[in-house]
Amino acid sequence: MIMRFVSPVALALALAVTGGAISAPAMAAKKEDKKGGAPKLNVSPDVIKALQTAQAAAQKNDFAGAKAALADADSKAKSNDDKYQIGAIKLNTSIAAKDSAMQGEALAQMLDSGLTPAEQVGQFNAVAADQALQAKNYDLAIQRAQAAIQANYKPESINATLAQAYFGKAGTANAGAEPARGLNQKGLAALKAAADATKAAGGQVPAQWYQIGVSRAAASRLPEVTEWATLAYQAAPNGENLRTLVRLFQQANPNITNRENLDVLRLMAASGGLVVAGDFLEYGEMASKTGIYGEVKSAIDQGRAKGVLKGTSGADLYQTAAPKIAGDKASLASAEADARKAANGKIAAATADAYLGYGDYAKAAAMFELAKQKGGVDADEVNTRLGIAKALGGDVASAKAALQSVQAGTRKKIADLWLSYLATKA
Repeated sequence: MIMRFVSPVALALALAVTGGAISAPAMAAKKEDKKGGAPKLNVSPDVIKALQTAQAAAQKNDFAGAKAALADADSKAKSNDDKYQIGAIKLNTSIAAKDSAMQGEALAQMLDSGLTPAEQVGQFNAVAADQALQAKNYDLAIQRAQAAIQANYKPESINATLAQAYFGKAGTANAGAEPARGLNQKGLAALKAAADATKAAGGQVPAQWYQIGVSRAAASRLPEVTEWATLAYQAAPNGENLRTLVRLFQQANPNITNRENLDVLRLMAASGGLVVAGDFLEYGEMASKTGIYGEVKSAIDQGRAKGVLKGTSGADLYQTAAPKIAGDKASLASAEADARKAANGKIAAATADAYLGYGDYAKAAAMFELAKQKGGVDADEVNTRLGIAKALGGDVASAKAALQSVQAGTRKKIADLWLSYLATKA
């Protein structure tokens, strides 16, 4: 007997899930295209009879009776036509009964028959992928999500589902070892594809996606972690996200000098990225090791004001630096005079460092400019610190110009970190 496919009611594809998973991006609603037609099916008479019983029961909200009739239909199915039509009735019944398990079974039955209309393959696979994900059947979720992607169905959403399935399969234990590491890498690729598709469709990528990217890449010790941290900071330019970037830089560059490390810690201080006691102690220690006494005191004072340095924490640094401050400040006027007479810019640069540590950004900038004019100094360091003095003094345009002139090496990376921060201040 030839019969038309009984069209399932419209499915609402809801990809936002709970439990710390990847929430769906905010997108403008789009109407589903209605194209194509239902297939003509040659359904067995016994199957039709059982389906009619199932439909009659469902219309009376007798879902137990409907399920029994559908099970009877399944037992009598002989062809893909039968299976597809049973899946269609089963799908309608599952939606009316709010039975997600039956809905997943129905979608699988229809898709596996090979008769699903092309315009519904993507949507059905997407819903099936999400249901498999909720059931923690990650292999099936991956399979269905990939099929939806091949059907070009809402890549901004289905790639997020695929990412969650890979992450779910990877788990959280031994993330740096195979197979978890490779699965996390595939999940990150899918998450990046979801973000790119969201942007292309005019949507806003949830900042949470980037945080998940940082977490997964860091746990798996993947090189992509810096890229994800940069995206996270661009999406939410706050001290916490910049702190992540700075710490990743320090991990990737373990041999940076104390002077270089001081300049990245200054960035953390400027952006609000100094959080725990160790941050303030590290900042104070780097300032102490480079002889910038005013900054030692200010680092410890900041930590105490925030309530994270308690008791005698930092007292050794403070007590070493504090007695030297008065004499150091008193010497700066003569140091300026000596710097102007000097054959090179070394005295000017050292004087500028002291002024920078005391928070006198205008005089620090002037001395750094003098050091550049006279030469004989590390130009990249002087330009970095000139940029820092200008930035902390509120002259963002001049700060950017100085930092952009830093040429190479570690200093260039430090300047780029500062420029990322300044980009949020424009």
